[in-house]
Amino acid sequence: MERLDAFMARASAAYYARGEGIGRDFTTAPEMSQAFGECLGLWAAVTWQGMGAPPRVILAELGPGRGTLMADALRAVDQMMPAFGRALELHLVEASPALRATQAARLGPRVAGWHGAVEALPPGPAIILANEFFDALPIRQFIRRGEGWCERCVSGGAFVEHPSDHAGEAPEGAIREVCEAAQAIAASLGARLVTQGGALLALDYGPAQSGLGDTLQALRDNAAADPLAEPGHADITAHVDFAALAAAGRAAGAAVHGPLPMGVFLQRLGLMARSAMLAQTAPAQAGAILGAAQRLVAPEAMGRLFKALCIAHPSLPTPAGFEA
Repeated sequence: MERLDAFMARASAAYYARGEGIGRDFTTAPEMSQAFGECLGLWAAVTWQGMGAPPRVILAELGPGRGTLMADALRAVDQMMPAFGRALELHLVEASPALRATQAARLGPRVAGWHGAVEALPPGPAIILANEFFDALPIRQFIRRGEGWCERCVSGGAFVEHPSDHAGEAPEGAIREVCEAAQAIAASLGARLVTQGGALLALDYGPAQSGLGDTLQALRDNAAADPLAEPGHADITAHVDFAALAAAGRAAGAAVHGPLPMGVFLQRLGLMARSAMLAQTAPAQAGAILGAAQRLVAPEAMGRLFKALCIAHPSLPTPAGFEA
């Protein structure tokens, strides 16, 4: 028997070590639309300007997948904001050797270094992008039983319950999820940004407010799968508790902007206008280009479920897209 977070960490490490899931089991926003990565690259450039345009700045991505987002971001930066391109030092937080090889093939010498953990990023002012990173971090689940709580553990591919001292009121059978790893990273990066400058932009799926419910899920071959079956062979995730991330950032002294619906954020960055330009240059693919953009921003698709959150140095101007 092992705690759910230990099971999930083991399963995710094995899954991403294979480096085969993106595009086969699930599709992320940068794989759907090149405009997504371009908009985030220019967001980073504008944020750099708001930092006073330091001559050296770390541009980091947490969980960069196949390097698609960063390739699109760097292309847009080199074309539109070359001064930022010259100032940035690219670092990737990636534990999977297979994915590191894919990233190296796509990004080449632009990568200054790979790191197995967020804490290993080099010091200095930093702009950090985290797209669908926090959802893959391991969670704990507590279930209300009678007058107390039990913690869900995993044994033999099924849940078992173990008495817990978890506190709080909730109806019988209610499930509360806690992602200690996500809160620790938000706190650590918040403290770093306060002392060294910069901003973290997180885009992921989950509610704006903390709540109850079981959101553990798995995808295999773009279809729902049993998250407890065949660990390492499916993408196992859970909804991100954005309120908890924001609280951790604030507790570290950082300023927090959002969360707000990703569709609103991307439209403010000009994703639809950029997609329309791309569609004009590629008439044969226009329908697919505009359809992908609409999927990213439409409330009934990804636009409302996904959120954007920024944790930043308190003196930084309100980041682009988060204006009141």
